[in-house]
Amino acid sequence: MEKPNLDWGNLPFGYVKADYNVRCTYKDGKWGEIEVSDSEYVPLHIAASCLHYGQESFEGLKAFRGADGKVRIFRMEENAKRFIRSAEGIAMQPMPIELFEEMVRKVVKLNERFIPPYESGASLYIRPLEIGISPKIGVSPAEEYMVIMLVTPVGPYFKAGFKPSKVCLSRDYDRVAPKGTGSIKIGGNYAASLVAGQKAHDLGYAVMIYLDPKEKKYLDEAGAANFYGVKGNTYVTPASETILPSITNMSLRQLARDMGLEVEQRHIPYEELAEFNEVGNCGTAAVCSPIGQITDLDNGRVFEYGMEAAGPVTTSLYNKLRGIQYGTEPDTHGWCEIIEFD
Repeated sequence: MEKPNLDWGNLPFGYVKADYNVRCTYKDGKWGEIEVSDSEYVPLHIAASCLHYGQESFEGLKAFRGADGKVRIFRMEENAKRFIRSAEGIAMQPMPIELFEEMVRKVVKLNERFIPPYESGASLYIRPLEIGISPKIGVSPAEEYMVIMLVTPVGPYFKAGFKPSKVCLSRDYDRVAPKGTGSIKIGGNYAASLVAGQKAHDLGYAVMIYLDPKEKKYLDEAGAANFYGVKGNTYVTPASETILPSITNMSLRQLARDMGLEVEQRHIPYEELAEFNEVGNCGTAAVCSPIGQITDLDNGRVFEYGMEAAGPVTTSLYNKLRGIQYGTEPDTHGWCEIIEFD
């Protein structure tokens, strides 16, 4: 099998065309057969509900080529469950877990030559997408849906190394509305964050941290990722109906317990930022990203955690989870599925 001509060690975290994507359409009350395509384009009716009324959700997961040469997909079932919750949250037809997993396996196998080698530190990113494809000019759910799964090889998130970043916080922006769509993974949530995110970047910060949209008292998301803090022997992360339940955060909480830490998932008051030893954000792309400094743009207050290196708990969690994904640490919780190639 000929490998693509790619500089595996210098891949960006972005899009690189692979050989194939897979698709499945819900029509006449049932899901059809999985189709394979080499096209990067999807034919859409100009009145498709995804274009006019935002019936669109997506997921993100990864496949890793391990030190032993085996390919592992990380926590695929949890992504399938969240894909269902997202579909139900905007009145789309949910895809059964078994069909979701079959599509993931198929698209990974079809694009085996794009799975980066272990030594590169890169991985194969898998992006499932569901869209409403029925023509709608009145506001109502579609009758037909398409799920597309594409893959792209991506480089490590930390191009400059695993180092703390500077982030900012402002009360001028709400990521989502109370009792809205914050707890599901839809494109509209990310579109709503672009202005705030761009402001953060323009000011020299990595991301914008949001406070809760109702009272502006509690920490919400950190950019497009979950926030966490370490205080003494306790790992703390927000609990809120406006926060996306991160599969990475779920995994880090379990690993923290395995390490002997207490774990708290609760409201985190803004003032508690001064009490943490370490803070960071976590998600599929970065695993966990240490934060060295938080600047409150509204009052000028600065919270310092250290810009020299990630804290010991963050470093241990990062190394442990990456080890499980690449097969250098035991997968005691059964999070990875090893893919068998013909």
